[in-house]
Amino acid sequence: MASNLTAAADLPPLPTYTLTEAPDVISWFPDFYLSAIAPVLAYWVVSGIFHVMDVCDLFPQYRLHTPAEIAQRNRATRFEVFRDVIIQQIIQIGMAVVLGITDPPQMTGNEDYDVAVWATRIRLAQRALPGILGLLGINAATISKNMAISHPLLAAALAGGYYPFLGTSLDANDGTMVPSFAAWELIVAKAIYYVIIPALQLVVAVSILDTWQYFLHRGMHMNKWLYTKFHSRHHRLYVPYAYGALYNHPFEGFLLDTLGAGLAYKVAGMSVKQGIFFFICSTIKTVDDHCGYALPWDPLQHITGNNAAYHDIHHQSWGIKTNFSQPFFTFWDRILGTIWKGDTSLKYERSRINAANHLEAEAKKISAKAQ
Repeated sequence: MASNLTAAADLPPLPTYTLTEAPDVISWFPDFYLSAIAPVLAYWVVSGIFHVMDVCDLFPQYRLHTPAEIAQRNRATRFEVFRDVIIQQIIQIGMAVVLGITDPPQMTGNEDYDVAVWATRIRLAQRALPGILGLLGINAATISKNMAISHPLLAAALAGGYYPFLGTSLDANDGTMVPSFAAWELIVAKAIYYVIIPALQLVVAVSILDTWQYFLHRGMHMNKWLYTKFHSRHHRLYVPYAYGALYNHPFEGFLLDTLGAGLAYKVAGMSVKQGIFFFICSTIKTVDDHCGYALPWDPLQHITGNNAAYHDIHHQSWGIKTNFSQPFFTFWDRILGTIWKGDTSLKYERSRINAANHLEAEAKKISAKAQ
């Protein structure tokens, strides 16, 4: 017990703190409402950009499908798609409200304390260095002594994290120096707290969402009743376009997208602000995957192989039992062998020709009737 107290005595003290309510991202708009509205706004802003490109036939060289294919092959009208998307977004907003109500209050003020806790863990981890180096036949004590003058911080770390030369102020009780952390310890602690942990939370959330959507999505294709009753509605769009990304049966939309994202957010332990970022990213990614363009300057289409061209294969009759992964990565398709293999250029060319011929035939019929 005494040795523990001695070990603790040479550690820098943890700072005190006072918790206050964290400020909102937008000072005049509470995060509670922003988490519900921001993904919807992101959906329509990004969809609107692609819609303008679509109806104005901008960048036709990057289209996955021709306007003739959109007109001839899709089995849902633009209004039906818009209506169902609005229904799903109302459900999404309701889910966001539930998540907001169940979230604990967002507080701030303990950041320096939490960073100091991580710095303490880093200091304690250094206690194991001499033993680990000893197992490798390296005498840490000797190396530390030889480096004490030229590289004092490195020498102190090799000695087991003892920094007798570091102190900030005199203790009010006995006048001794109060131990402090090395600058590198605080830098690493801040990197862990502000970068690594949030990044890991994002990785966990993305992995959960991808896993959730892959197996549910695949199940809705493998089960005839689920496909006919629910998922077939989404596949009325053989030629996807941006604002049709959330065109689903309401139950499927809730189960696949809304509930999956909410579960990922909760399990990852994200804050409200992290959740807003995650929901916006997943929304934009979903829209981009259905945009109908393979754009060379679109970063979302190059960060991961799961992009518009990849997902478009799944919307074709010949690729409908492949490429189930969405919205971020393709690892489940690769692991379980459901990724499309082979050339698609001839299949796409055939679809373009058939659509053009069909529209030409329809135009001739209309012209003949008019005469």
